[in-house]
Amino acid sequence: MSDAPASLRTDVPAAYLALREDARRVLDRWRAPSAAQDRLRRELLAHCDEHPGALWKQGPPAHLTASTLVFNRGLDKVLLTLHAKAELWLQFGGHFEPGDPTVLAAATREAREESGLPELVLHPELIHLDRHRLLAAGFGRCAEHLDLRYAAVAADEDAYAVSAESLDVAWWPVDALPAESRAEIGPLADAARRVLA
Repeated sequence: MSDAPASLRTDVPAAYLALREDARRVLDRWRAPSAAQDRLRRELLAHCDEHPGALWKQGPPAHLTASTLVFNRGLDKVLLTLHAKAELWLQFGGHFEPGDPTVLAAATREAREESGLPELVLHPELIHLDRHRLLAAGFGRCAEHLDLRYAAVAADEDAYAVSAESLDVAWWPVDALPAESRAEIGPLADAARRVLA
C-alpha cells in the first residue's frame, strides 16, 4: 500500500480507474434539476479529476458511492433499510467493488443485495446527488460519501428480505418518512417521483 497522499496514489486498481471514467461520463451528461444539484455535480466531477481513486474505498477519505431508493408501484411508499452502521433508516447503497462494470451496475448490485429483490431493475438515469459526512465510528477511515443516487420500482411489495448489512428492512409512506432521516430521504424521493411518474 502506498504512503502517498490519496490524491496522488498511483496504485489504484484499473477497475476503479474505469469506474471513475464511467462516473465522469454519467455526471457530464446528467441534466441536474436545480442549481444546487448542478453545483454538486460539478463538485463531484472536480473530485474525480483530482483523485484517481475517487471511487475506491481505500482511496481518499471522501469518495463516491452509489445508492438506490426503491418505490412501490404506486410511488407512495419507499423500501428503506435500517443501516447497521449508521443506525438510521436509509436507501440501499454502498461502496463500489472491482467487479462493477459501471456506476449503474454498482447501484443495482447494492440495491439487489440489500433489499433481497434479485430481479430489481433500476431506472437507467441518475436521479439525485448528495454529499454527507459520516459521523458514526463504524465507518473507519471513510469520512465523507459523495453519493450517486438512482431509483427503482419493486414489482412485489412482499418479496424483500433483510440482509446481513441491515438491522431491518421496511416500507415507509413517502409522506411519513422516519423523522431522523426525513431530511436525507425526502429530497431524493421528490426527485425520483418526478422522474418515475
